[in-house]
Amino acid sequence: MHTSLDDVLPRKQVRGTIGFGSMNDPYMPIERKYKLTRRALEVVARNQFPVHIITKSDLVLRDIDFLEKINQIYAAVSFTITTADDDLARKLEPGAAPSSDRFKAMKTLSDAGILTGVTMQPILPFIEDTPGNITRIVELAHQNGASYILPWFGMSLREGSRDYYYDKLDQLFPGIKKKYVQRYGSQYICNAPNWHELDELFQKAVYKYGIATKMPVFTPEPVKKSNQLRLL
Repeated sequence: MHTSLDDVLPRKQVRGTIGFGSMNDPYMPIERKYKLTRRALEVVARNQFPVHIITKSDLVLRDIDFLEKINQIYAAVSFTITTADDDLARKLEPGAAPSSDRFKAMKTLSDAGILTGVTMQPILPFIEDTPGNITRIVELAHQNGASYILPWFGMSLREGSRDYYYDKLDQLFPGIKKKYVQRYGSQYICNAPNWHELDELFQKAVYKYGIATKMPVFTPEPVKKSNQLRLL
């Protein structure tokens, strides 16, 4: 039996945050054509549910009209940014918006009063784990209105994805695969070798700029059925 979001949300007794992007980016290039995320946000706004979006795309700005309505309850947009270098970002994330465009989108959302910040993870060992990169991300986050940064100085490598990742390392970063094999073997969790130092540097930087390392969250509450928004 097919059940739509429009069927489910009006029946909910408790209002809790709806997450977009935990497993898949809701703003992949195909979203420009099909607008599935936009249609979902319209339903969310109509039913006055809070949202948290995680994305690597500036296309989220297209839907700022619905996000502003949702923000009467709670709306947050986290941009995944792991390098401040656009050239490196294009190399690592083909098809995603350059990091600079994500920062610009962050500024627009912040100026509109929408909670926004950075999911700074994963930081790829031997590629992105430099003090300069971490410091620059924090600086740019501050300049563009980020309220929080959620870091992980490392990555995970699952069986099956490890071979694919190593093939890409050989193509894009010759010689780096050997470092992974020597240090991590078949480990699932691959923390950057210098993660302690990076974390110390990061904590000092966010303290300097007053950026939180946890994001403010919405506390679930009973749904008041009579308070649905009317959308134009």
